Amino acid sequence: MDTEKLSGTARTSLMDTVFSAFLDFVPLLIAIGLVLSTLITLHYLFLAKQSHLTSEQKLPRQVGMLVLTIIGAVVIAMTLPVSESTRNQVIALIGVLISGVIAFSSTTMVGNLMAGIVLRVNRPFRVGDFIKVEGYSGRVTEMGLLDVEIQTESRELIAFANTLMVNSPVSVTRASGAIVSVDISLGYDIHHSVIEKHLLAAAENAKLTEPFVQVMGLGDFSVSYRISGLLTEVKSLLSARSRLHKAVLDALHDSNIEIVSPSFMNQRPQTDGLKMIAKSPRQITKEEASPEDVIFDKAEQAEQKEKSKETLLQMIADIDARLAENDGKNSDELKQKKATAEASLAALVKMKAEEG
Repeated sequence: MDTEKLSGTARTSLMDTVFSAFLDFVPLLIAIGLVLSTLITLHYLFLAKQSHLTSEQKLPRQVGMLVLTIIGAVVIAMTLPVSESTRNQVIALIGVLISGVIAFSSTTMVGNLMAGIVLRVNRPFRVGDFIKVEGYSGRVTEMGLLDVEIQTESRELIAFANTLMVNSPVSVTRASGAIVSVDISLGYDIHHSVIEKHLLAAAENAKLTEPFVQVMGLGDFSVSYRISGLLTEVKSLLSARSRLHKAVLDALHDSNIEIVSPSFMNQRPQTDGLKMIAKSPRQITKEEASPEDVIFDKAEQAEQKEKSKETLLQMIADIDARLAENDGKNSDELKQKKATAEASLAALVKMKAEEG
């Protein structure tokens, strides 16, 4: 009987010990269950289920999930059935690990993150713009916090780090229009006015506006011309270039004009004393349009707006001086002029901010 009582007492004591140990792990199990269920639910609702989101739209949610995961790890560590000093050491270890990861990745990650913020503030280009950087050209498809993705003419997707986009020159095709050009070499035996006429006609046939012709160089065997025009629909930039090439070929070949390259040497028997000087078919009296009016239109507009801003500021300063010296005469008229100048200045500043 005594042995049975001792055995029963031992079993009861063992069960109490196991149950007490289990109770110590209950908060830990509950914390693990709540953290895992919360993270899985949030991942499903905000990431897995939202398949239509772009990488730029997913990035803030992914960062949020990372922060919640770190918080969940801290919560689990706080419920560990250990002494308070050991628990604090575990939490400190988690902090050291996170700090180490951030320290090792900060050079690249933080740099790209800051560069991404700079790109969003300055907005040198937007999604859909044609850009050229590091010898690659294409349209911007995404602007993330860490990189910029472009799609090239061969439909390849290339991602550039934001630090590269900030530190390297980036050529941006304006949405309001782009200059499309073709360089071509022609012989000295045809007058440049004839060539200009056909090249301008080719640009018009290619549906380009405000076309102009430039003589780019006088070679040993040929003259280099450039025909350019303004394309207002920049989305068709590639097809416009091809269309202009075809139009130049058709315009010159239909007029029986040969197209030669700079290395082409045309040898033909000529009579003695014949000079290769083209005859002008007409007297050129019309003043030629300046290409700079088309190419540097934004710079010209910016300069004019800056001059207008300085003029308005000077006008307001003059009116304030006159009001200070005035003894009440014409004060209402001066105040009206000042209000008009301030309204014009505010409209000009707002216009520059919208364009920027």
